[in-house]
Amino acid sequence: MLSDSTTPRKIVLATRGSPLALAQTQRVLNTCAHYFPNYSYEIRVIKTSGDKLQTASLSHADTPSASSPSPTTKGLFTKELEEALLESSADMAVHSLKDLPTELPDGLILGGVLRRADVRDVLIYRSPDLAASLQAQSKDWTPGAPGYRGFKKNLKITDLPQGAVVATSSTRRQQQIQHLRSDIKIVPIRGNVGTRIEKLRHNPQIDATILAAAGLERLEFHLFPDGHFTAPPKYSNVPLDGILGSKLSPEEMLTCVGQGAIGIEIRKEDELINQICRTISHPGTALCVAAEREFLRALGGGCQSPVAAHAQITGHTLHMDAVSFRVQPPKSAHVSGKLNETEQIGRQAAKLVS
Repeated sequence: MLSDSTTPRKIVLATRGSPLALAQTQRVLNTCAHYFPNYSYEIRVIKTSGDKLQTASLSHADTPSASSPSPTTKGLFTKELEEALLESSADMAVHSLKDLPTELPDGLILGGVLRRADVRDVLIYRSPDLAASLQAQSKDWTPGAPGYRGFKKNLKITDLPQGAVVATSSTRRQQQIQHLRSDIKIVPIRGNVGTRIEKLRHNPQIDATILAAAGLERLEFHLFPDGHFTAPPKYSNVPLDGILGSKLSPEEMLTCVGQGAIGIEIRKEDELINQICRTISHPGTALCVAAEREFLRALGGGCQSPVAAHAQITGHTLHMDAVSFRVQPPKSAHVSGKLNETEQIGRQAAKLVS
C-alpha cells in the first residue's frame, strides 16, 4: 500500500557518476515520476571502488598496454551503492544490469528492470579518408611503424586485415574475437564513450574498438545506416567526422548477460519501493534477464566471465542462446521453454556449456 502521509516520502536513487550511469538513472527517475508523480525524487552520486581504481589507473598511464583494474573483482562497481541501500541513505540503486553480480547481499533484491534497449555490440573504426588525413598530418611517423588504417562501412570482425588491433577490456569480447580470428591482437582500453572514440581516432596502434549499442543510444549518439555518427550538443567536443560504426550480429558477437537492460536494486522489505518497481518494470525484459542471470549464476561466473547469453521471447516461448569460453573448445547451446521456466532454462544452458 502506498504512503498516506500528507508529506510524501522523498525517494533517493543512488548511481555512479559516469555520463551513462547518470543518463540511465535519469531515465529511471522519469519513469517513476510518470507513474508516481506524488513523490519527490533525488539522484545521489556515489563513487565506487571501481571508479576510484579507474581514476588512479588513468592518472598513471594512458596507453593501450597499460594495466587496468582487475575485471574479476566481485561488485567492483556496485558495493558502495549497495551499502547506501543497506544504510537506508538510498532507496534504489540503478545499475547497468550487466555489471550487477548475480549474488546480492542479504536483504537486497533486483526490484525491476526497464525495457531493454538494443543488445548488440558496435564495432567502431576510422574511415579510409580519416585515416589518410591523419597519416598525412602525422609528424612522428617513420617508415615501418604502424600507420593509421581506415575501413569502409559495414565492417565486420572477419573483414579486418591480418594482425589488426582491437581495443577492448571485455573478456567476453576478447574471447569471441579471437575465436573468429586468432590473428587479431587485443589491447585494453578505458574511459567513457567520448574518451574511447578519441583514443581510437588519434592512436595509430588501434584499428577498432567495440561499444555497446545501448550505451550509445542512451547517451544520444545516433548511428546511421551508412555508418556515420551524430552526437548530442554536450558531446560537441568529441570529433566524430570520419568515425564509423557497424552493429555486430549475435552470430558474430553474442552479448553479455543483462546487456542493454537497466536494473534497479532495492531493499527486499521496502514495500513502497517494491510496488514502484513492479509497476515500472518491463515484464518481457524481466523474464529474459532472469534466464540469463540464472545461467551465469549456475556457472558461478561474474560479470567479466568469458561467457555470453541472450534470451528472447517469441509468443509464449522463451529462447536463449549461450556460449562459454571457459572450456576449450568453446561450447554453445540453444535452449527453449515456457515463460515460467526461466530458472530451468538458465540452468539447462549452463549445464550444456559446462
